[in-house]
Amino acid sequence: MTTHSIEHHPDLAEMRSRFERVTSTPAAQAVEALALITGLYLAASPWIAGFSVLTALALNNLIAGLAYCLCMSGLGSAYERTHAMAWTAVAIGAWTIVAPWVIAGENDTTRSVVSNVITGCVALLLALAMSAMAGRERTPRARGR
Repeated sequence: MTTHSIEHHPDLAEMRSRFERVTSTPAAQAVEALALITGLYLAASPWIAGFSVLTALALNNLIAGLAYCLCMSGLGSAYERTHAMAWTAVAIGAWTIVAPWVIAGENDTTRSVVSNVITGCVALLLALAMSAMAGRERTPRARGR
């Protein structure tokens, strides 16, 4: 009885080459770089925007920002193994948008709300862009249709 490793399956090799093509594009590299900057800003935003007195929200943003960076950082070099983490980054972006109301409640400030909503929207869009890149085909479009 002969057993074959999944590592040598032709579909797996084709999928890896497609992921390599997608992540080597300038657009994918730009999305990853912007996502890392967004995550770092999210982590430091309580001190940059001046709402660090809201301790629970500040701690939330620090943890969410670092988690977002971790989720989005491996996508450029090992996309075939980490593309599912982009969907986790989508959830972190959505959470960032609603966090000021959920965590700070009535104690939220305009600074915290504006910072989190803008940063959350950017994080959400970047994570969705990275998630969508996996399904994008690199074949030329048919002309005349």
